[in-house]
Amino acid sequence: MAFKKLLASLGAGGASVETVLSEVNVVPGGVVQGEVRIQGGEVDQEIQGLSVGLQAKVEVESGDQEYKQDIEFTKVQLGGAFQLQAGAVHAVPFGLEIPWETPITVIDGQSLRGMHIGVSTELAIARAVDSSDLDPVGVHPLPAQKAILDAFIQLGFRFKNADMERGHIRGTRQQLPFYQEIEFFPPQQYRGLNQVELSFVADAQAMDVVLEMDKKSGLFSEGSDTFRSFQVGLNDYQGTDWAAYLNQWLSEVGSKRNWF
Repeated sequence: MAFKKLLASLGAGGASVETVLSEVNVVPGGVVQGEVRIQGGEVDQEIQGLSVGLQAKVEVESGDQEYKQDIEFTKVQLGGAFQLQAGAVHAVPFGLEIPWETPITVIDGQSLRGMHIGVSTELAIARAVDSSDLDPVGVHPLPAQKAILDAFIQLGFRFKNADMERGHIRGTRQQLPFYQEIEFFPPQQYRGLNQVELSFVADAQAMDVVLEMDKKSGLFSEGSDTFRSFQVGLNDYQGTDWAAYLNQWLSEVGSKRNWF
């Protein structure tokens, strides 16, 4: 028995955890629901805690280096400590709120390359290796966000890439330690333009929409005419022709710089 306890403390023959999501498709401000299933191992173990959260794989710039970092940006404790009997099964239901700033990972049924967000589950076990689990979720755009994205598609822009970067966009309502950039290739009529980058920073009432052309890495040049930031209400976005708005801005900048 002592040898089995030693193995369990090293993760062999110990408790295991599995999270089953009721629905993997969510929107910012919504709730992802599921159930955590804990399976007892070969020996009794003391469970110190159980938690679920949201985790994102984020790009971090440090000097001349770039690397990926897993950041847990929301977390909920599910109950306290308890004794898990060998072979016993526990099922713990949960509801996890999705922050309004959560990046989009799916548009029109297509997963965005470069986006990795999931529900993380952690089972803290006394004198043992923590057991963890990660289950991907698909974060779909809010209707107001979809209106802006549809405007880009209407103008002929093509999706290039998306990433999440650690840092803050100045002048926005951002609370999370990272933000998303969605990059688009321009259509032929904007032939002098390399790309446009789009960021959303939302809360329960409105969102900041941040647009930038030919952005230099790591810099948000608010003083430049290639940068634009504006606010859109989550419930009153329908009154604007967003394709016309974007086309006017692009045309103004392009004519000034003789791009097209």
